[in-house]
Amino acid sequence: MENLGLFFALTGAVCSALMAGIGSAIGVGHAGQAAAGVVTEDPSKFSKVLILQLLPGTQGIYGLLIAFITLTQIGIMGGDSNVSLEKGLLYFAACMPMAFVGLISAIQQANAAVSAIALVSKKPDQFGKAMIFPAMVETYAILALLVSILSIFGIASLSI
Repeated sequence: MENLGLFFALTGAVCSALMAGIGSAIGVGHAGQAAAGVVTEDPSKFSKVLILQLLPGTQGIYGLLIAFITLTQIGIMGGDSNVSLEKGLLYFAACMPMAFVGLISAIQQANAAVSAIALVSKKPDQFGKAMIFPAMVETYAILALLVSILSIFGIASLSI
C-alpha cells in the first residue's frame, strides 16, 4: 500500500492519454469515412477534407501531453517516484478534465467535421466557414487542457 499514491497518479495519466486517444481515434475515423466519400467523387477536394478530418485528432495529442507532464511530475520519467496518497489522488483528479473532455469533444468535433466535409463537398468555396464549426468544439478541449496543466503544476508545489 506504500505505492497507492503513485498508482492513482499513474492511473490519471493513463486515463488522460487513453480516453482522449480513444475519442480522437473514433473522431478521425468517422471524419475519414466522410472525407473518403467526398474524395471518391472529386479527388481535387482531398486537401480540404483532410484538414477537416484531422481536427478531432488534437484531443489525443492533448491527452498524451497531460500524461507526459504527469509522468514527469510524479517521477516515473526520472526522479523520485515517491507520491503520497493525497498527491496521487490530486494528480488523478487533475488528469480527469482532459480525459473526459478529450473523449467527448473529439467525438463531437468529428460530428461537426463530418457536416463541414459535406458542406465542402457541395460548396468548396465555403471551406473557411466550414472550418469554424469543428474549430468551435476545439475550444473546450483547449480549456480542459489548460485546467489539467494548471492543476498538475499546482499540485507539484504543494507540501503534502
